[in-house]
Amino acid sequence: MDTIFAVSSGRPPAAIAVMRISGRDAIAAATRLAGTLPRARHAALRTLRNEAGAALDQALVLRFPGPATATGEDLVELHLHGGRAVVAAVEQALAAQPGLRAAEAGEFTRRSLANGRIDLIQAQGLADLLEAETEQQRRMAIESADGAVSRMVTAWMDALSRIGALIEASIDFDDEDDVGPVDPTLLDREVQAVTTELGDALSRPAVERYQDGIKVVLVGPPNVGKSSLLNALIGREAAIVSPIAGTTRDRVEASVIRRGRIYTLIDTAGLRDDTADPIERIGIERAREAVGAADIILDLSDQPADDSRAIDVHPRADVRSTGRTEAIATATNDMGSIDRLWIEIELRGDLVLGDPSGPSFHEAQRQSIATAHAALERLIGTEDLLLRAEELRTASRALAGLLGIDATEAMLDALFGRFCVGK
Repeated sequence: MDTIFAVSSGRPPAAIAVMRISGRDAIAAATRLAGTLPRARHAALRTLRNEAGAALDQALVLRFPGPATATGEDLVELHLHGGRAVVAAVEQALAAQPGLRAAEAGEFTRRSLANGRIDLIQAQGLADLLEAETEQQRRMAIESADGAVSRMVTAWMDALSRIGALIEASIDFDDEDDVGPVDPTLLDREVQAVTTELGDALSRPAVERYQDGIKVVLVGPPNVGKSSLLNALIGREAAIVSPIAGTTRDRVEASVIRRGRIYTLIDTAGLRDDTADPIERIGIERAREAVGAADIILDLSDQPADDSRAIDVHPRADVRSTGRTEAIATATNDMGSIDRLWIEIELRGDLVLGDPSGPSFHEAQRQSIATAHAALERLIGTEDLLLRAEELRTASRALAGLLGIDATEAMLDALFGRFCVGK
């Protein structure tokens, strides 16, 4: 396998650029550049030179002998000055050495997986951590990356292994006088415990749900103040505000992060039954589509909303009256009223996403958990030991796939393509 290298810090220019070299020739390659390397896991200042002896940079050099490294291979880090020319010169000197090449996207992490330093859930967590935009996403990614979620899946698999041993013992020793079959009630009780935990995991929203955020759609008749309210809620001018009815003809989307959660606010065309304007008619249809996909609806009409997702809002409360005491009164010149509306939106958001504590899984991971959950549900109450054993194997294979056992190359390519080159 080739020895690979790449900048694993931010791309230059920067104060420092960390160049990583990983593979069987990593230490030899670094020695050609820096001369004598420092002792393992200690930093030392060295002058890096190319094969012609020309000085490239003065850098801190660290040597990490495998397999106890991030990639499971010999690994060297060169902490360079972060100028573009410096980095390019060191890359050129490394590429000139036999057996060395620039790393592909995600290749360092992929080698960590191949060498057993991490599993597939941890690799997915690292990918999520690189893409995290909110505090909530960061916390969830850390749970996966540091192995907490993997340990939970491993515990499920261990429990199924113990149950499988009991079933196999019953099958193998069915004809022995001194070894009786295992009590089916005991088996069902142990299987039910795992099934319940899998069901709890499936009851939580998928990771993608937290990444997409909560969709908040503003609806109401034309010229009621939807665009002004959207701008006030996000604190910037995203929607055009005009006294002319029908100004908003298409959906206007804007995202905002509050308390570690993403909200996507969607301003829609004013809803009315008739319009001679074909463009406005399309906007109204798109507004209805947005309402159908909404998590929360801010209803600015003068009638109470008949939708459990809706929050009744009285817009422009400083200039118009509706007599609707159940609606939250808002005015764009009164930020206190906007804050009160946000409090209600956030409370509804808690109901949409549920308890933020505990692990969450990607949709593809949830499909594996659902497969295991269904197999275990079929197992409970089944008298045929062979059928029990087969359903248990189905569940075990599905959970093993979460950790990357028998993972296909296509799955790995899709995952590691999300990484930057030096990760």
